[in-house]
Amino acid sequence: MAENNLQVELVAADRLVWSGDASMVIARTIEGDIGILAGHEPTLSLLVDGVVDIQTVEGETWVAAVSAGFLSVAGDRISILAEYAEMSHDIDLEQARAELERARSAGGDEDEANEHVARAQARIRAAERAK
Repeated sequence: MAENNLQVELVAADRLVWSGDASMVIARTIEGDIGILAGHEPTLSLLVDGVVDIQTVEGETWVAAVSAGFLSVAGDRISILAEYAEMSHDIDLEQARAELERARSAGGDEDEANEHVARAQARIRAAERAK
């Protein structure tokens, strides 16, 4: 790894979603959005449902929808651990919009319904951002 790069791993509960060298990562935590560059101070934060942007050292942008989880930064290594994570290019935008409508109209447990709505919104934002 060249100097001033970050080693990034984006991990869902069931698999490694993305791994590689990056120049910058942006994620949403309970305190708000955080941007991470090489040399960032060690950090442990709680993620909220949202989008993670990864700028690779080659200049590409990878976008992923993630659910709540953890973000750890230590020594230019970033670990993003989420129960659910999906790369934007794997998301069917129309299907995600339909899931959002179903989640909004579903009855039942309010906390669970809010979780489904937040996940669907994150998937839509990730898919739209990648266009």
